[in-house]
Amino acid sequence: MEIFFTILIMTLVVSLSGVAARILPFQIPLPLVQILAGALLAWPTFGLHVDFDPELFLVLFIPPLLFADGWKTPISEFLHHGREIIGLALVLVLITVVGIGYLIYWMVPGIPLIPAFALAAVLSPTDAVALSGIVGEGRIPKKIMSIVQGEALMNDASGLVSLKFAVAVAMGTMVFTWGGASIEFLKVAIGGLIAGVAVCWLYGKSLRLLSRWSGDDPATQTVLLLLLPFASYLIAEHLGVSGILAAVAAGMTITRSGIIRQAPLAMRLRANSVWQMLEFVFNGMVFLMLGLQLPDIIGTSIDAANADPNVELWMLFTDIILVYGALMVVRFGWLWIMQRLSKRVLKKKPMEFANYSLRELLIASFAGVRGAITLAGVLSIPLFLTNGQPFPARYELVFIATGVILFSLLVGVVVLPLLLRGVDGIDKAGHRRELQNARAVMASVAIESLHKMEARLENDTEENIDPELLKEVSLRVIGNLRRRADGKSDLEQALFAENLERRFRLTALRAERAEVYHLRATQQISSESMQRLLRDLDLLEALLIEKEE
Repeated sequence: MEIFFTILIMTLVVSLSGVAARILPFQIPLPLVQILAGALLAWPTFGLHVDFDPELFLVLFIPPLLFADGWKTPISEFLHHGREIIGLALVLVLITVVGIGYLIYWMVPGIPLIPAFALAAVLSPTDAVALSGIVGEGRIPKKIMSIVQGEALMNDASGLVSLKFAVAVAMGTMVFTWGGASIEFLKVAIGGLIAGVAVCWLYGKSLRLLSRWSGDDPATQTVLLLLLPFASYLIAEHLGVSGILAAVAAGMTITRSGIIRQAPLAMRLRANSVWQMLEFVFNGMVFLMLGLQLPDIIGTSIDAANADPNVELWMLFTDIILVYGALMVVRFGWLWIMQRLSKRVLKKKPMEFANYSLRELLIASFAGVRGAITLAGVLSIPLFLTNGQPFPARYELVFIATGVILFSLLVGVVVLPLLLRGVDGIDKAGHRRELQNARAVMASVAIESLHKMEARLENDTEENIDPELLKEVSLRVIGNLRRRADGKSDLEQALFAENLERRFRLTALRAERAEVYHLRATQQISSESMQRLLRDLDLLEALLIEKEE
């Protein structure tokens, strides 16, 4: 019962944190609000204590978060920026793990080399969600944000796979050699990608069978979609390959395969809403968990530092700043090197970095904030080795990683708005033109399809439609579409007319809903009829509001 109440309290706090972030007098990013809320809950006055299971934490939070990131990532943009993303998500991660790992080993007393590599591995992933929480949607130029999002998606996987290797070596279940590690990495990575695609393909086949058997029941299909990232992760881990990359591959495959596009309308509406809610809750839970663990992490670190003659508490805080500074120097240096190489070697088809100014390089560097994946990774490090001994310097690893997360968020809050001052994020005018052109093309295709439908219905003897009625309806629909397809002035007038019509339809629809409740209250219809009518009205309203947005 205590666990149930704890989950309810955490869910409530995550929900209210979004409101708190909006109403606070100072614009505090949502991740920081959630961390602060967790720390207050864990304060002795409240005493909310959560027993932490690293393996359960990794399985529960990582697959759906990575799946959601993969789902939102456009394949075309990902492939277009493939060289930049690989350079940041694979090469930079390797440089970070080796370079920062040796730096931590040399700089921080009491941390052996392999645990230092483990810490560097969990510090290598960046968090695009935390970045959006700091600067808001659309503030960072699209040419930077699209690369940062793709990088965050892939370096989550590469960083956590590197962590898995480091922990395996520390636990004694694997002997490290560069050749063996490279082969094992390729096997685990490629196997994970194949497993994710295969599980997603099986899900698509199952969905079609269930649609045939259950009559497009959206509840069943949505629940199966929720289980997909966990199934991808667990099956891949059972086969000995990367469950992390399997979850990423499943998320990216589901958008490309057309499974969601071909799914029933009710299922698509529910799936999008459910995943938006789950992503918000799971990300919030991770940062809330950081806040809940924060007093214990600080207390344990202080006690361990006092008991360890080789470690002083002020040195740990200094190490946080130095490690974060080293991460930024390595990141900026690698971006600058990629820019130089692109200008000199890739002259025919340079990378996006070739056109970056110094300010844009700095924005891309400080955009590499650390967040949920770093926390999930460091807290998933086992408490004990296989021989029963405590994991070497685990408290220092957790303390430094937690400090780097907080420090990167705080630096981002201060530095990024200064760097973005006067920089245009989304090109609103260009975006508006793009929408107008797309709507004009869509209208032309729609008119052609309606002419074909009209001709087909005229020759259909079974329906026996009145030709005048058919012509009236056809002209009304085609007239609206033709105004949209004809020109800019007509297009704007057509869009205004459509929006006005949508407002009238929404007003009428809400009046119909009120009358449905009145009919049920006066017992003129049954509860079953009311539910059926409300469901139809809700679907229509959802479509109208979706178009309005």
